[in-house]
Amino acid sequence: MCKRSPEKGAISIPMHYKEHLSKDKKLKRLVEEQGLYELVKRDNLYFYLYCSIMSQQLSIKVAAVIRQRFLKLYDGREPTPEQILATPLETLRSIGLSNAKTRYVHNVASFAAEQRLEANLLENMSNEDLIRHFTQIKGVGRWTSEMLLMFALRREDIFALDDLGIQNAMKLLYRLDDSDRKQFREDMLRISQKWSPYRTYACMYLWGWKDSRPPVEKPKTAKPGVQKLKKKQATASKKTLKKRKPVKAVSKSKKKKK
Repeated sequence: MCKRSPEKGAISIPMHYKEHLSKDKKLKRLVEEQGLYELVKRDNLYFYLYCSIMSQQLSIKVAAVIRQRFLKLYDGREPTPEQILATPLETLRSIGLSNAKTRYVHNVASFAAEQRLEANLLENMSNEDLIRHFTQIKGVGRWTSEMLLMFALRREDIFALDDLGIQNAMKLLYRLDDSDRKQFREDMLRISQKWSPYRTYACMYLWGWKDSRPPVEKPKTAKPGVQKLKKKQATASKKTLKKRKPVKAVSKSKKKKK
């Protein structure tokens, strides 16, 4: 999880990354608009992983409902790995989890029960070593591992290259061309190097900007066929006016003879 500063520039909120990220003029504007963020470290990593797996491909609202149903199975408390392993797969499916997700939750519980998510084991590992460690769990990929490092382990230099929100934000903010996916990813990495060692905070600002950015309305233009028709009509009107001869006024004296 992360917290936004209740007061911009509050002393209790770490400001060590603000000056560094503000060297990027585009990112500086986002920092000024959104204020400061604080990363919060979690002790119960396996519960964070349960929630991450259960919320995959779900809306925030639906994910919250599933989470509450999950907690109700254990009297509203965060279950231990042993309690999860003792829970039949059918019971987990009954709260709205798919067959795959129920197995993945059990996989995390097994991994945790083997003492492989203990803080003393993880704290001295590098970011990439941690990602390799977590992705041993079937159902936990690189993106989920990166989110775990950011919002549970408080690692400050994680760049979520494969996150769609980050990609869309950088494409718009830095005017990147994504037609060549390989080049697009290289451009993203090149830009993100300037933010190191605080790329986690940069991602948070990009997410915040993308979520709050109003949709751009394209100016209304007439369809090509309509434009051509209007031009033809205008041209035809001019030609008609040219062909018309001026009408001479007939005087009273030149009346038709009887």
